[in-house]
Formats: sequence, C-alpha cells, structure tokens
Amino acid sequence: MHEITTDDVPEALGPYSQGIVSGDTVHVSGKTGVDPDTGEAPESVAEQTTQTLANVAAILEAAGTSPDAIVTATVYLTDMDDYDAVNEAYESFLSEPYPARTCVEVSRLPAPLDVEITVTAELDGDD
Repeated sequence: MHEITTDDVPEALGPYSQGIVSGDTVHVSGKTGVDPDTGEAPESVAEQTTQTLANVAAILEAAGTSPDAIVTATVYLTDMDDYDAVNEAYESFLSEPYPARTCVEVSRLPAPLDVEITVTAELDGDD
C-alpha cells in the first residue's frame, strides 16, 4: 500500500492520509467542501457538495484514476433535510452507473460544515 497526497486539496485535519492505494483500489479519506485556494467553504450545502467532490476528484487524479471509477461512497450530512440538495449536486458531478452509496446524518463534522464524503475507487476504472 502507498499514500496519495496532493496540494490540490486542503491539508488533513488530523493524523490520516488523503488517500491510500491498496492493490487496485484507492481509498479516499473523508473530504469536505473547503476550497484549497481560499481555505473557505461555500454557504450552501449544494455548493459544499460540489467542492467536496472536486476535492475527492483531485485525490483520485493524483492516484491515477477518476470519479468515473468510484465504486462506493459514504455521505455524511449534518442535516438530512439537505438530502435532496446533496443528491442534485452529486448527480451533476458523477455519471451513471452511480457508485453504491450510504448516506447518514451525523451530529457534527470535524469542521463546521454540512457534508463530508469518502469514496473507494478502482485504479483502472474500466470494469
């Protein structure tokens, strides 16, 4: 296994890797909607979701794959009432067939944000 890092996403908030390649799989740690250039996150959960997925994509690209290779995703929301807005942003960022996904509501995230997403993707992405 080996670590994936990129300067195209915000630094980790703790002792964890941005991503790990193990065999033919990339495991991306939970990412949020913080813009790596400004250090700020958008106000709306839809915009946070789009930025979150852009951060996930940057790590996948650093590993040599793309969002099209995502097999599973876990979405953490601080308010399940945001589910529809997250789905709309998620659907516009990803393409069919969509990854298998779990979505759960949590009381809070490590940063004062509304959404966090973690994914697992294939390296070759052609299955």
